[in-house]
Amino acid sequence: MTFPAGIYAQRRVRMLGQLASDLFVLLWVVLWWFVGRATERTVDAIATPARRSGDAARQLRDQIQEAAEQTSRVPGLGAELRKPFDGAVLSLQDVISAADQQVASVERAGLLLGWLVFLIPAVLLLVIWLPVRVRFFLRARAAQRFLDAEADLDLFALRAMVAQPMHVIARISDDPVAAWRRGDREVIHALATVELRRSGLNPPPL
Repeated sequence: MTFPAGIYAQRRVRMLGQLASDLFVLLWVVLWWFVGRATERTVDAIATPARRSGDAARQLRDQIQEAAEQTSRVPGLGAELRKPFDGAVLSLQDVISAADQQVASVERAGLLLGWLVFLIPAVLLLVIWLPVRVRFFLRARAAQRFLDAEADLDLFALRAMVAQPMHVIARISDDPVAAWRRGDREVIHALATVELRRSGLNPPPL
């Protein structure tokens, strides 16, 4: 399995570790997306009684309006007989408006809470994971450009002597600086190998 340079390490063990971490991040984000949506639906369910009240009030209002229309057709008394029905329609409209406002408030709260439940854990993990992946990508691409240009491994050997822990350098040579100065290719290759692997790259053959 091969990937574009810089995306994943060339060493199989490290590449598998990176793949596992990326898959974990993806699953983590997807999981909290579903948890956030479930939270939104749960909060939204609180508005169910208000929705039912609003629907019942609308049906009753429509029925009263129809009754008012029928009553208004009574000759001579229609206008007077209709007034109580019109008053009831206005009262029911107030009930409907209050129910709609309550439903809208609960829906906004559910949407906000759902997004917070999703974003907080997702962003916290991305803040940890993303800089590590970006640093690896930039370091690997920069190192790969030198290798693609067939640059000498001396640069990576020098970086190893500066950046690598002392016990790592000591395992390669008791006097790496002297070995580098006299052009000891085995020591230079070993130092470059350590530095290249830190960038996720395999060294060229000795």
